[in-house]
Amino acid sequence: IDVAGHGESGTGRTAWTIESFGDDVVAVMDKLDLRDAILVGHSMGGDVVTDVAGTPPGGVKGVIWVDTYKQLGKLRTADEVQTIVAPFREKFPETAAPFVRSMFPASADPALVERVAADMSSAPPDIAVPVMVAALTYGRSIVDAVAAVKAPVVAINPDNSPTDAASMTANGVDVVIMPGVGHFLMMEDPARFNALLKQTIAEKFAG
Repeated sequence: IDVAGHGESGTGRTAWTIESFGDDVVAVMDKLDLRDAILVGHSMGGDVVTDVAGTPPGGVKGVIWVDTYKQLGKLRTADEVQTIVAPFREKFPETAAPFVRSMFPASADPALVERVAADMSSAPPDIAVPVMVAALTYGRSIVDAVAAVKAPVVAINPDNSPTDAASMTANGVDVVIMPGVGHFLMMEDPARFNALLKQTIAEKFAG
């Protein structure tokens, strides 16, 4: 699903929030009459599907994060969020491109790295910056958001930086590690990621 302002979806909106993106997902689920769905979200998409799963009446069988969080319980202040976003607000393309490249390991396909960096750095700043603020701010309430989900939550994380598994499991999130990849694991090694995703679904969401 391309939420508003992303991919092929439109930009006719003023609220660029996790909750509004969650409404997009709910609209698709309602349109297709989906029940017992397993929602998979990459990066900020993990926040979006968590918001959906925690909203009555439910209809979600499970949630899978793909490199969304590596630690739970450490909260950014509003000032910290603004400090992170400030360079992007000032010079978005020039800041975004190297930032995106830094999320890939040295072993990644250079053509893939440049394609993703070019795509993400060309996003309209008046959409991309508020989306960044929304995602970073949502992290301040993610523990409560996970607690509201009445279904299993699993995190598939790369090993490019350590995952604090203790903080994750303490908050009800199971962790699965995929070695040898970076933030865009499903694009860097799709065959291996898809196999791991299928295995995770079979093991964590059986029945």
